[in-house]
Amino acid sequence: MNGETKILKNGAYAYLDYRGLVPHGHNFVTADFPRTLKELDSLYKKTNDIDYLSDKGYVLIIQKKYDEALNLYLNIEKTNPNRYSTASNLGTLYELMGENQKAYNWIKKSIEINPKSHNGSEWLHLKILEAKILNSSNLKGQFLINTNFGTAGSPETKLTKEEIEKLAKEIYFQVNERMSFIGPKDEIISILLFELGNLVQLIGEHENALRIYNKARVYGFDNDLIVARMVFSAQGKAAYYQGKTIEFGRKLKFLRETKKGIDLDYVYQIETGLIVLSIILFMVLIVFAVVFIKWKKLKKTISTS
Repeated sequence: MNGETKILKNGAYAYLDYRGLVPHGHNFVTADFPRTLKELDSLYKKTNDIDYLSDKGYVLIIQKKYDEALNLYLNIEKTNPNRYSTASNLGTLYELMGENQKAYNWIKKSIEINPKSHNGSEWLHLKILEAKILNSSNLKGQFLINTNFGTAGSPETKLTKEEIEKLAKEIYFQVNERMSFIGPKDEIISILLFELGNLVQLIGEHENALRIYNKARVYGFDNDLIVARMVFSAQGKAAYYQGKTIEFGRKLKFLRETKKGIDLDYVYQIETGLIVLSIILFMVLIVFAVVFIKWKKLKKTISTS
């Protein structure tokens, strides 16, 4: 937890997120929101500080009180124009309400006010809204993120390590934000999750890539390529555990051959770790063998029916 937090003007937490690149959506602290709304409203009346009112609008969005939040932000824009948070939240609101062209215009304005907002990922927000406006029946990841990772079993790219990590963080931010409000199934989220899985795989986080690919399937991305990528991730994960097993084995051998000054507790810890890693490696291989066989059978059944 606590990979990212949002603290409101009154000091209350809006959400506490997980660390890493696996998106879960924000963990909203919903139990405190009724009290938080009253407190923000009271503090705004006492201080006339617009930040309290803006944060009240954000809480209303979380509570899905979109019309109330929309009126609040439109009034803020009249009295205090050209604030970044107003433009950004109006863009989010209009998107959630299905008015994508208005959302595009407000997000574009928010970028003009603060180009580095949301970890520099708002360019992707514009691409997502552009895709929604065009309503393409054959949307691809290339359109959204301006690159692709080939059609081989393992993702391929000419991006540098720094470019891969930067793009992964940007996609993570946008996907995590969307998963906070939109449940399965959703085409755009599923595509972005698949592309994020490819990037995380290229970074070398095989287990996390596998988790992200699974989320992509939950959101509706399901074809031969993602299954092949999942198998590749599982192989990478198995190779990681195999490497750890060999490493533990070498340490154990060294300790046994040294004879003098052996810490028996440490030896037992290594032996236990070796056994556990061997079991995990075996189970990982078995599970993915079963999944792959079932998928092949299902594919064959569908093609013959």
